[in-house]
Amino acid sequence: MYLIRGIQNIDYFISKHKEVDLIATIGNFDGLHLGHQHIIQNMQKDAEDNNWKKLVIFTEPHAKEFFAESLGTKEEKPPRIFPWSEKVKKLKQLDVEFSFFLNFNNQLRNMTPETFIKEVLSRLSIKKIIIGDDFRFGANREGDFNFLKNWGNENNIIIEKTQTFFMHNKRVSSTRIRECLTKGDFETAKELLGRPYTFTGKVVYGQQLGTQLGVPTANLWLPQNKLPIAGVYIVKVEAEGETYGGVANMGTRPTVDGQNPVLEVHILGFSGNLYGKKIKVEFLKKVRDEKKFNGLDELKEQIFKDISTAKTYFS
Repeated sequence: MYLIRGIQNIDYFISKHKEVDLIATIGNFDGLHLGHQHIIQNMQKDAEDNNWKKLVIFTEPHAKEFFAESLGTKEEKPPRIFPWSEKVKKLKQLDVEFSFFLNFNNQLRNMTPETFIKEVLSRLSIKKIIIGDDFRFGANREGDFNFLKNWGNENNIIIEKTQTFFMHNKRVSSTRIRECLTKGDFETAKELLGRPYTFTGKVVYGQQLGTQLGVPTANLWLPQNKLPIAGVYIVKVEAEGETYGGVANMGTRPTVDGQNPVLEVHILGFSGNLYGKKIKVEFLKKVRDEKKFNGLDELKEQIFKDISTAKTYFS
C-alpha cells in the first residue's frame, strides 16, 4: 500500500500514479471496525467494476485530540483504539491500495470546505467518494454531504453516503468500542471490531522492577495517544512465533511513583530475551484496577495473586 504523508506530497504521488483513477473515502477510521470494513468492501466492488483503485483519507491526530492538546488539557484527550501506524497495517490487510495521512493541525483546522476541496480532493483523480452519514469537514465543520454532492455534480464525481452499520439493532462506532474496552467488555469489542482487541508493540528497557520482584516483564513502547485500557488484564501473547498466556498491567505504577503509562506483560512459561522485538498482546479479561500499594512487598504479593488468577483462567 502506498502512503501519502501530507498535502505537500500530493504532487509527488500524482507524478508516480498519473493514470490511476480513484474511489475514495474520508474519515478517522479509529479501530477499522465492521462499519469501516463495510465501507471498504463496498468500495472494492466499484473499484473492480470500473478499474479504480481504493484511497482512504484519514486525519491524524483526531480532531478531539488536537483540541485537547491545543487547550493544554492532555488528560482530557479521548482514548484511541490503536495508533495510526496500526491503522496503516490494517488498511493494507484490507487490500487498500492507497492511504492519505492528513495532519490535523491549525492549517487544516482553518481550511474552508472550498479550500479543502481545491487543495486536496480536486488535485487527485477521484471518480467517486463514499462518506459516512455523519461526515463533516472544513473550518467549523461547515462542509457536509450536500456541499460535497454539489461539488461532485459540477465535476462529474459521484458522491455517495453510506448508511450507519448496525449490529443487534445498535450502531457500530468507534465511540461504542472505546466504551467497551474501557469497561473491560472485550467480547463485545471483538464482535464490533470483527477481530480480537490487540496491541502490538516493541519491547523496550524499563526499570527492571519486575525482575527485582522475581516476575520479569516485557515493557512495550506506547504511542502518545491515550489507549482505552487501564488496570491488570489476563492476556494472550504472540512472541517469537509462539503463543503464550500472560498477565499485563497498563498504568502508571503508582506504588513506585510512576508518571507515564506503561504496558508491562508477564508471559507465562516464557524465558528468553525480547528486547527490541515486537510482540502482540490480546486482551481477554480485566482482573482489577491499578492501585497504590503500601510498599514493594505488598505489590509483589498482589502480582503473584494476579499470576495465579491468570493460570487458573488458562487451565
